[in-house]
Formats: sequence, C-alpha cells, structure tokens
Amino acid sequence: MTHRALLALGFAGVAVHGVLAVVAPNAAGSGVLYICVAALAFSLVLARGIRVADERAVWLVLAASQGLWLLGDLSWEVLGDPAFFSVSDGIYVLSYVAQFAGIGLLMRARLRLLPGARWLDGLVVGTTAAAIVAAVLVEPIRRAAGDEIVEALFYPTLDLAVIVLIAVPIGMTAWRPGRTLGWLAGGVTLIAVTDVLYAGQTIDNTYVEGSLLATLWLLAYTAIATAAWQPVERRTFDADPRWREGIVPGVCGFVAIGVLAAAGVLDLGNGTVLLAAVAGSLSGLRAAVVFRAHMRLLHRSRAEARQDQLTGLPNRRALIDDLEGVVADGAPVTLAFFDLDGFKLYNDSFGHAAGDALLQRLGGRLTGAVGDAGRGYRLGGDEFCVLLDGDGAAVSDVLDACGQALREHGDVFAITASAGSVAIPAEAREAGDALRIADQRMYARKAERRGPARMQARDLLLAVVRETEPDLDEHNGDVGRLARQLGDHLGLEGDDLDIVVRAAELHDVGKVAVPDEILHKPGPLTEDEWQLMRQHTIIGERILAASPGMAPVAELVRASHERWDGGGYPDGLRGEEIPLGARIITVCDSFDAIVSDRPYAVGRSIREAVEELERCAGGQFDPQVVGAFAELVRSGALGLGVQHA
Repeated sequence: MTHRALLALGFAGVAVHGVLAVVAPNAAGSGVLYICVAALAFSLVLARGIRVADERAVWLVLAASQGLWLLGDLSWEVLGDPAFFSVSDGIYVLSYVAQFAGIGLLMRARLRLLPGARWLDGLVVGTTAAAIVAAVLVEPIRRAAGDEIVEALFYPTLDLAVIVLIAVPIGMTAWRPGRTLGWLAGGVTLIAVTDVLYAGQTIDNTYVEGSLLATLWLLAYTAIATAAWQPVERRTFDADPRWREGIVPGVCGFVAIGVLAAAGVLDLGNGTVLLAAVAGSLSGLRAAVVFRAHMRLLHRSRAEARQDQLTGLPNRRALIDDLEGVVADGAPVTLAFFDLDGFKLYNDSFGHAAGDALLQRLGGRLTGAVGDAGRGYRLGGDEFCVLLDGDGAAVSDVLDACGQALREHGDVFAITASAGSVAIPAEAREAGDALRIADQRMYARKAERRGPARMQARDLLLAVVRETEPDLDEHNGDVGRLARQLGDHLGLEGDDLDIVVRAAELHDVGKVAVPDEILHKPGPLTEDEWQLMRQHTIIGERILAASPGMAPVAELVRASHERWDGGGYPDGLRGEEIPLGARIITVCDSFDAIVSDRPYAVGRSIREAVEELERCAGGQFDPQVVGAFAELVRSGALGLGVQHA
C-alpha cells in the first residue's frame, strides 16, 4: 500500500506543477517541486528493484536510468545552459543506455517461449512505429533545424530508438502488452513527444522553463514508476487464435503504405521513406509466414480428417473416397468388414485405456497382414475394414490373414473378429451397395457365431427358473417382451438391446435361492425377511457372472431394483448412476407386478398401472423411461388390449 500512496502523491505533484506552469510559468518553487517529484519517481523505481526479488535486475537498471536523468537535470540547473555537447548531455546519454538495457531485460523476463514469428511481429511494429514517429515528430524538426540539425535531432533520435525498442514487445504480444509494458510504453512515448516539442521551441527560441513541457516530463517519469509496481505477467501466448496472426502484419502494412504515399507528397525525407519501406517489407514477409502456416494447417487438417487418431489407420471418410475411386475405375477389388467379438467385455473388464491399447495393436497387425495387397481402415469403435486389389481366390489368403491379425487371446479373454466381404464389381457396382452388403454379411456372421453360446446360457438358466418357480418364468417372459419394445423405443439396438432383454428375462434368477416361505408369503415380510429378499439381485449377479459372456447381463440384474431417488438396493445408486438397461427393467417389472395377481394383492388394470408408474416417476422410476413406456401403452404399440381406455 505504501507504493500506491507514494504514486498518488507523485501524480498529485505532477498536477500541482501543471497548474503552476499554466498560472505562473517559472514561478518560485516550481523548480524545487520538479526535482522533488522526479526524485520521488526515481525512488519508487529503485524501491521496486531493492524490495522485490522478482525481476530485480530489470528495475535496478531502469532505476539507474531514472537516477541518471535526474542527475542530468540537477547538472543542468547548476551549470546553466552550456553549449552542446555538455556534461549534462553525457549524463542524459548514459540514462538512455540504461533505459535500453532495462527494456531489453524486461523483454527477456516477460516474453519467454514465444515462437520465432512473434519476434518478426515485434520488428514489424517497431519499424512501423519508427516510420510514424519519424514522419510526425522528427521530420518537422529536421526541416526547421537548419545548421543546428545535429543538436536539434540528437534527443529525438534517441527517443525514436527507445520507441522502436518498446514497440517490439508490444507487437510480440499481439497488441496486448499488459499493464507493465503499457505504462512503460506510455512513459517513454511521452518523453519522446516532450523532447520533440522542446527541440522545436528551442529552435524557435520560445522555450520557457517551468512550462507545461516540464510537467509532461514529470508525468512520463511517474508513468514509468507506475509500471514498476504492476503485477508480474509472464506470457507465452501459445493459445492465441490464429486469426490474430493476420492483424499485426495487415495493420502495419497498410500504415507503411500510407507513410510512403505521404512521403511522396510531403517530402518526409529519406530516413522516413527507408523506415516505411523496411516496415512494409517486414509486414509482407510476416504475411507470407502466416500464409505458409495456414496452408500447412489446412493440409494437416485434411490429412487428419481422413485418419483415425487412435490407430493411425485411414478412417471411414478415407474408405468412402477410396471406394468411390476404385468403383469408378472398374477394376476388381474386394471390400471386407471386420467387427471384433468380445471387445465390449474386454473394455468393461480391463478399462478403456487397455481397450485403446488393444485397438492400436490390432490396427498395426491388420496393416501388416494387408501389406501391398490393399489398404486397411478403422471405421470406428471395434470395426475395421480392408479394401483389397482383386477378388475371389486371389485375395482369400489375405482375408484369412486379416482375420487372424484381429485376434488376441489371454487367460481370461478371447478377442476374435466376424467378417463380411463383397466382390466389386461382380456383386456390387455402386459404393453404397458394396458397403451395405459387406455390413449385412458381417453382422449375419456375427449373429451365427455368438447366438448359440448366449442362447444356451439363457435357456439353461430359464429352465432352472421354470422348474423351481413356474410363476417367475411367466413373469420374466412378460418383462423381457416389454423391455425389448421399450428399449427399442428408447433407441437401443444390437448388442445393447439384446443385453437388456436377457437381463429382463433373468432379473429374478436369484430368487431361486430365496426360501419358499418368504418368496410366497401371503402377508407382509419382516425386516429380516426383507434383508434376505434383497439379496436376490446379488445372488443373481453371481450366478450370471459365472459365464463370461453374461457379465453385462449380470450388471443389469444387480441394479434392477435400484431407485431413481437413491432409495433402492443393493448399492443405493441414484439417477443416471443406474444403467439405462436396469431403469428399463425396473419400469417393466413394476408394471407387470401391478397388473398381475399376487398372493397378497389382486392385479389392477393397465390404466391404473400406468398411472401408478407416472405417480412414482422421479422417485422410484426414471421419468424419461416412464414417459416412453406410457406413450407406448397409450398408443397401443405394446398390444396390451384396451384396459387402459
């Protein structure tokens, strides 16, 4: 807080000096006030360098610049108005040297890790700023200086160099210098403007000590002191949007052209023309760098759009483009689709990271199996594809090798691949037809391979339920049929829908372990009996999990009695923590229970059952699933008759 109070005091001193300069130029005490405010600004910069370790060297060097300038002012006051080049001038020159060094150190500390193009941005802005300052400030002094041109242009030229130096980091930050560079740039620019005005008044013999020019110098010193106490901002600008890259060269290029055009009309001098020409050339070079970078980005984007990022194989877009090309050529080729069997279980068991690593390995093997005979693709998920030159017997060995490449076995898992192929143009003359046929054949083969094993496990468990609890068998079948229609209505398909249906048919399989006196008790259950009853979902999960192919079904069975509000069992899952399949089963199971006769209750009508589901939506049931079920019932899509009417 101390430095803020001193800065406020400094600005107050500047204001007082400004009022005195207007009311009574060179009034008694104005010189003392000038020295006091300048000394305060110097002290603040020096204190920043001494008290704060971060960037200490920067602010000690800039404090030296301020101190030397103050010493030059004191020397000027003591020695009067000596001829050029005096002791005071020598001290001022040393001040400029320190200022150059301090700004350079600040750039090094604040602007780290910037790409090389950003340095070019800085040079573009620096030379453009130099051309503007030369045209607007320095050139009028040059024309008016006459024989004293060296003396008149000495300090404006040094100021021009400082402005160029401070403009470089501003250009590097894409016009976002931050508060420190902003205050510093304002201070040195104000010094340059004041020096030019001083040089002009000196030539005209109109300079008056203690005038507003002295106030402007004080304001510049105080601005530099303010810069010293701004928060440290180290900026890399790595995340800048690419559209920003065109702003710097574009604006500076137009400005440089404008200065060159004005030079032809106003005779701005060779120096201004040279600076504007350099700025324009650098701007053009920067624009070329931007164009090249954008073209490289465009080419990379096009390549990435045709490449699967996980495996590095060409993707579906690349396949369609390639397929359309070979169809147009008319040469015989073979398109084959492959879908992994067992990948979902592998992914669920070992995690997505292991699943991704498996896909990468299989993708590499597929590329090796294809070799020079064609090209392999990953279409997404666990689907791969190959496009081979030739058809029939010519590619049969390669197709077999591709199928073998997409296999992997372990102690507790087995990954294989179902395949479907089509010969082009013998079996399909259009790219769309070829894709459809290969896809259909692949899924037909997949169904043949997985159907018997899954259905055997399902049929075995249903037979056990049928022999032990015939009533449950009928109930489970009803719930399975409802779950299939509701799941289909909610957008489930393929494996996902099949898992939900099997889980619905087997959701009560764990009740075979519940004693009959509890399962068929006509009255309310005791708390101990409820505790035993609630174990049936866990028992069902254990029974189903004994078969690796039933693991996804076991997960849904365990969660089939969870509640949307978290009050269910066995895990107290809430909301979307409950798998969608389990939420579907819960609604279908409850509906069938409501409309069915039980030892302890008479079944109610379909209309009453739907109303009960809707009443409990948001508590026991997922509101979205209940809404979909009610829609199916009321539309008659479930084929439940007209009891709801």
